[in-house]
Amino acid sequence: MDSQLTADETALHLFFTDDVYLVNESVASYDRQETVADEHAAKAAISPAVAFEFLGKNKRNILILVSDEHNEVSDEPGRELLRKIVKSVNLTANDFALLNYARYKSTDFKQLQEYFSCKLVLAFGVRPAQLSLATAHPVHAIVQEGDVKMIFSSALEVLHQDPAGKKALWGILQKLGL
Repeated sequence: MDSQLTADETALHLFFTDDVYLVNESVASYDRQETVADEHAAKAAISPAVAFEFLGKNKRNILILVSDEHNEVSDEPGRELLRKIVKSVNLTANDFALLNYARYKSTDFKQLQEYFSCKLVLAFGVRPAQLSLATAHPVHAIVQEGDVKMIFSSALEVLHQDPAGKKALWGILQKLGL
């Protein structure tokens, strides 16, 4: 019986109709790339990412939360107060992320922590219960949630008209040593 192997180009062309490319890459490397892609897809399926719209660059992992249903940040006096607060502790827009929590009401602290990797949270008009925190933290005090320091205060438009609240907040901010 004759051998069924052939090297004849015409005969091979009948069996192989698609182009064949020779690649100098090991199969193990290709399999590893697929595994990494599969791992990323699995993580995304477990914890779907929320695409937050925020101001700032968050280089120092400081999250500033405001809550205003009608404005991007606050009314004009509230925005001016926030500018003064940020400037008084030597922060720039590069240092923090400013998020209007009113647009993400179903988001809890854990999701914010995972997304922003925050070390400090300043919350204006956002209560601990809204962030699904078990402990009711006092206002104008440094509190600890895991590795994150948090300060809760009233909404900027309310704080703007509260001299005692501004003074209490200023005293706490000085203790942070930013």
